[in-house]
Amino acid sequence: MGTVSQSHGAAETKEHHMASWNPEFTHEGLPMRVRMRPGALADLPGETRSLGLDRPLVLSTPGQERTARAAADALGERTAGVHPHAAAHVPTASADAANAAVRAAGADGCVAIGGGSAIGLGKAVALRQRLPVVAVPTTYAGSEMTPVWGITGEDGKHTGRDRGVLPASVIYDPELTTTLSPHTSTMSGINAIAHAVEALYAPDSSPLTALMAEEGVRALAEALPAVTADPSDTAARGRAQYGAWLCGSCLGTATMGLHHKLCHALGGMLDLPHADTHATVLPHVLAHNAPAAPRAHAALRRALGSDDPVSALRALASTASAPTTLAELGMTRADVEPVTERVLAAPYANPRPVTAEGVRGILRSAMGTP
Repeated sequence: MGTVSQSHGAAETKEHHMASWNPEFTHEGLPMRVRMRPGALADLPGETRSLGLDRPLVLSTPGQERTARAAADALGERTAGVHPHAAAHVPTASADAANAAVRAAGADGCVAIGGGSAIGLGKAVALRQRLPVVAVPTTYAGSEMTPVWGITGEDGKHTGRDRGVLPASVIYDPELTTTLSPHTSTMSGINAIAHAVEALYAPDSSPLTALMAEEGVRALAEALPAVTADPSDTAARGRAQYGAWLCGSCLGTATMGLHHKLCHALGGMLDLPHADTHATVLPHVLAHNAPAAPRAHAALRRALGSDDPVSALRALASTASAPTTLAELGMTRADVEPVTERVLAAPYANPRPVTAEGVRGILRSAMGTP
């Protein structure tokens, strides 16, 4: 019996490696330094000095202002102050105000403390002024590891890829995430998982990206229920940050697909909450793409420990009593057609052809309506 079991395991391992192997690929690594440990915020002064920063401006949302001011106090005279005005989806007015504040303070870089809103604002500064950014994430979204920027104007959310917006340094301190609610922890973690899911079937993925994606999904899927059960569990929160780092790195090295295009359109047009939208939409896009992405689906089965990754993702979201439909987030039936048109106007690469019928079907399914 032991011999049979070992042979079966060896066959599974061989199948795993063969399924993830692509002999033709290009892989670009990410050029930043990463620090990860409890209490790592204490490394911020040394990190800014190593980058040659004398007057970085600390960016945050109003909700993270206390942490931002603590960071500024730690920097002492080597800071240009605090700008606690980051907002979701980086509105144009918010980007303009931050860039003006950097110039007025004579700042030579930024320290972005918080989730995607603060880090996105740091990217908006880097995009326009080419100044270095140190990212200190306090959620699990993983945007600190991507060259993707987004700014929302009156005509919706505009995004792009520019390696110049990548943070020069990222500091992961699980102690900074202990005040996150179970809902925010889970939603931002599933947002990160979405990065890995799309990297698994991206046209420019690589064997290394596939390995990072699978491990990142596995780490987050294991950590998020533990974080929900005990928000003070810094070991679980550290593992969640590890997973977010890997998943974000995947999006940093591979292009986005239909899922991200949908979420960008929904966020920019309807101002739906970013992480909740990702968590709600992801299972529906995964179900839509699964027939055209068997290797990605197999990797997710392994990572999630389930023969049904779609149901596993829904179960993961349910641990935080999160909304399960776009209708709960504020989308109406009247929004389906305008969002569909926006997605089709500039579709992203996707394993399954992007059609009006397919997009409408995903949106209606995610809304919880036929």
